[in-house]
Amino acid sequence: MRAGIENLIEQVVSGLGYELVDIEFSPRGRLLRVFLDIERGITVDDCATVSNQLQRVFEVENVDYDRLEISSPGLDRPLKKLADFERFVGENAQLRLSLPIGNQRNFVGVLGGVRDGAVVLETEKGEHLLPFQDIEKARLVPKF
Repeated sequence: MRAGIENLIEQVVSGLGYELVDIEFSPRGRLLRVFLDIERGITVDDCATVSNQLQRVFEVENVDYDRLEISSPGLDRPLKKLADFERFVGENAQLRLSLPIGNQRNFVGVLGGVRDGAVVLETEKGEHLLPFQDIEKARLVPKF
């Protein structure tokens, strides 16, 4: 059921011209939190538009939930897809791997794109190729 809801949300969001960044489900699925983005940045009006559309679709599709939250991913946006690592080349990022490389699971550096299915990360210790399938969590590190 969860995969079906994710596909439904993806269709609605992309149909409205937005990029679906992430979906969070609370325990028992009572809260749905949807993070979206668009090149110019997300506004309150964008959140309202997507919320209204999703509520209508959920009613038609009998999706059971208590609360729906629509949000921008923020400055420390999560990186989920290979395309995200390409799009944000040159940005600072923090990555955690499911399996350590050497003795290290956490990496911070500048994104260098994707090469042979691995994420290129330039750190103080040089360039690392981190296998995409081993990335447990990744997010941008905002510059202030």
